[in-house]
Amino acid sequence: MQTSLTERAAALLGTPVLGAAALSGGDLSAVHRLRLEGGGSAIAKQGPLVSVEAEMLAALAASGAPAPAVLALGEDLLLIAEMPSDGRLATSWDNLAATLHLLHSATGHGYGWHADYAFGRVAIPNGATGDWPSFWAERRLRCHLPHLPATLARRIGRLADRLPDLLPAQPAPALLHGDLWGGNILVAGGRVTALIDPACYHGDREVDAAMLTLFDAPPARFFDALALEAGWQGRQPIYSLWPLLVHLRLFGSSYAGAVEAALAAVE
Repeated sequence: MQTSLTERAAALLGTPVLGAAALSGGDLSAVHRLRLEGGGSAIAKQGPLVSVEAEMLAALAASGAPAPAVLALGEDLLLIAEMPSDGRLATSWDNLAATLHLLHSATGHGYGWHADYAFGRVAIPNGATGDWPSFWAERRLRCHLPHLPATLARRIGRLADRLPDLLPAQPAPALLHGDLWGGNILVAGGRVTALIDPACYHGDREVDAAMLTLFDAPPARFFDALALEAGWQGRQPIYSLWPLLVHLRLFGSSYAGAVEAALAAVE
């Protein structure tokens, strides 16, 4: 497989590829670091939706937020620049807040994205809706109902029915990273060097803040710097439910407790 990958990558890049090493974090796609002739490197991602990811990376970069350059794109192979990272997100919260201001200032004409996406076998529908509560209800909550135990599905459905009273009707349709957690934020020297692995769409910027708290613990000053709208804390569990339900479906019952906690906070 690696021989085939190196040959394909070399043809796309127009330069010899001397080797490929698998990287961790490839639960949903195969990821390799390529060693290029002359001492350079690149990252190779293989999967059925890499062309959509390439468009998302371009959107991140166009907002002014740091993102790896797309070096080449094949039918199911995306080659991107490798960006520096020292793994010290704890030193970079202030710069991350500034980065998100850039990202979220790039607004769309509505909620959603021009293409659907997926995390592995879990589809991410992105079709536009006329208001934000409808988008979150249909595209981020009710889409899971056929795949959940009946009791949990009923509770999620009841919450979806209440969203017009719980979420803002027309927040600014900010460009969202869509899968913002520490592993998708590369940092070096106290600055964000790249946002990677996006699942972009346009929506309430509070979504990215909620996702960031699932596996990381941003300090209070980070949220102060974001200057979120009044009442944002009460909306965080609603926005956390979508990634938690995705993880429940992908990885099983170890996420059931977190789903229950998020639901209990808003029921």
